[in-house]
Amino acid sequence: MIKNWVGFILALGLLSACENSGGFRRSADNPFAPTGHPMRGESVDGLIVGHRLMAAGEYELALKAYYRAAGKLGMNADIYSALGSANLKLGRLGQSEKLLRQAVKADAKFAPAWNNLGVVLMERGKAAEARQVFRTAYALDSGESDSIRDNLRLAIAKSEDSAYVGTNTNEEFSLVRRGSGDYLLLSTP
Repeated sequence: MIKNWVGFILALGLLSACENSGGFRRSADNPFAPTGHPMRGESVDGLIVGHRLMAAGEYELALKAYYRAAGKLGMNADIYSALGSANLKLGRLGQSEKLLRQAVKADAKFAPAWNNLGVVLMERGKAAEARQVFRTAYALDSGESDSIRDNLRLAIAKSEDSAYVGTNTNEEFSLVRRGSGDYLLLSTP
């Protein structure tokens, strides 16, 4: 009698495992295997996720979100700028400068990318070039952003006063992204 119940429960379990739950399935027009992503709902834009992670101080996770967005949207000025900003926050100045230069090359009118490039240049000790880059960002922004104006002011002060260059007065340079929101970058000795 117990053998019959065990057999019945096993058969019921096997039948329930064969039922379609609507999760990972192959579409009729796709010859490839399922991707491993549920077919339910829409995924959130990787740029938005990355911006939120940046604001939360999770720069490595933001970088991964930006790479996912790049895979979905392709490389554009927003993606280059976001990747450059995340690399800057992680202290990868060379990678950040390269990505931000690609961002301004992709969209020469993108003021946040010019600003963030200026921040990288200041961190790398290239105050004279940063000053010109901040001027470009300020002109493109039409003087509407306080953080870009403040960055330009600090860059001018650093490039003109040689005594100022050698001291750390705990000045702050601000990273900017498209839309609303700023990321602060504290200058370190």
